Parts: sequence; structure tokens; C-alpha cells
Amino acid sequence: MTKRPLILVTNDDGISAPGLRTLVAVMNTIGDVVVVAPDSPQSGMGHAITLDSTLFAEQVFFDKGPQKEYSCSGTPADCVKLAVREILDRKPDLCVSGINHGSNSAINVIYSGTMSAAIEAGIEGIPAVGFSLLDYSWNASFDASKPFVKRIAESVLKHGIPEGIVLNVNIPNIPKKDIKGIKVCRQAKSNWVEEFDKRKTPQGKDYYWLTGKFVNLDGGQDTDEWALENGYISLVPSQFDLTAHHFIKNLNSWNFNV
Repeated sequence: MTKRPLILVTNDDGISAPGLRTLVAVMNTIGDVVVVAPDSPQSGMGHAITLDSTLFAEQVFFDKGPQKEYSCSGTPADCVKLAVREILDRKPDLCVSGINHGSNSAINVIYSGTMSAAIEAGIEGIPAVGFSLLDYSWNASFDASKPFVKRIAESVLKHGIPEGIVLNVNIPNIPKKDIKGIKVCRQAKSNWVEEFDKRKTPQGKDYYWLTGKFVNLDGGQDTDEWALENGYISLVPSQFDLTAHHFIKNLNSWNFNV
């Protein structure tokens, strides 16, 4: 009898988020699932970890099913660290993070707690995928995502992922019949043009709300932004080695003598 794969599920929207509940249900059809997820929303936390406060984790029971679930007081990256070091009895065959409520395409990957959890798993040598749906609503429908999420997860288990790489998957918010397929892409060159909405408290103290708009500066038809705008699920192989290898030779020509 073939042993079912062990799958670690996490996210950044919190353990009760509908996106995570969908991901758990899909992964239960593939393998043995253990959930370790934040006890509250952690969006935009990036790769933050808990260093100066106590970290808690307790077993919880959300949905009926074979999965084991743990609610963690820390960040998405904390959840993966804790799962690997304390909760699991062996290394997972796969880590999936999400399904995030909202986009993690292009530059959003830098800020994403969803992708940081996947990256943390990748650092541990675990094949990992971050899934996101382009709908920020808590009541978003994830039905169209399910068959594609399952297909991608099964493909990773079958083929593996090279060391140092994780997959960033974004799903357009359109009916299943309108999704043209999965397109392997590169990350688009883009950024947020940010502003701060400055206000005053009743006591006269200044405070700020971060606002802004997303600007895609990339006209290429091989990017995640193009794929999403044209009805495709984008799949970007992302690496967490941030070294600009192509610039090393140039830097070595500089004179740093003092």
C-alpha cells in the first residue's frame, strides 16, 4: 500500500478564513493534512518572525475531517517553523499556503505573508506552493479554484521542485468556464504608488492611513499580470536567493580600497 503524502497547510488570513478551509478540503483528497495557521489575520506581514514575545499553539477543531489543526499566535513564517520543529513527526512532502483572499502577483510577493510561509517551507527543503485568488472579499467563492489547485499540488508531488524555488500561483476572479488554463510566467515589473492619508485624533495628534494604487510598468505578454488580465491562472517559479548574480562581476571591478 502506497503511503499518502503528508501535506502542511498554512496561510496568512487566519485559520478560519474561507480560502484556507477550501485548501484543506482539496488537500484532504490528496494526502494526510496537518494545518498550522495564524489565529488571526497576518496579511502584509512578509517574512516576519516572533522574537520578543511568547509564541502559542493549540490544537483546534474547525471542520469535520481527517486533518489535524493547530492555531498559532505567530506569523505565517512562525507557523511553518513551529510545524517543522515541534508539531510534525516527519518532514512534509508538500507545503501549501493560502488560498489567499487577494492578489499576490508581481511586487505583492515581497509583502505577502502567504508567500513568506511558502518560502519558509522552501528554506526547509519542502516543496511549497502559495495560492491566491484575486478577490479580497471574506465571502469570496473559491469553487472555480479547486480543480486547478488540486492539479498543481499533484503535479508538484509527482515532479518535485528544485531546491531554492517555490511556486507562486494566482487565480483570476472569473467563472471556471472562463479560465483559459494555467500559464507559466515571470513576475511583472510593477509597484505601488503610495500615499498617506493624514488625519488628526480628537486630541489633535496626527495619524496616517496608507493608501495608493497598483501600477503595472511591464508590457510583456509573458508576465503574471498579463496572464491574469487575459483569463489565465499565473504560475511563477520564485527563488528566495536574492543575490543579483549578474552584477557580481561588475561590483568586483569597483575599487573599494580605503
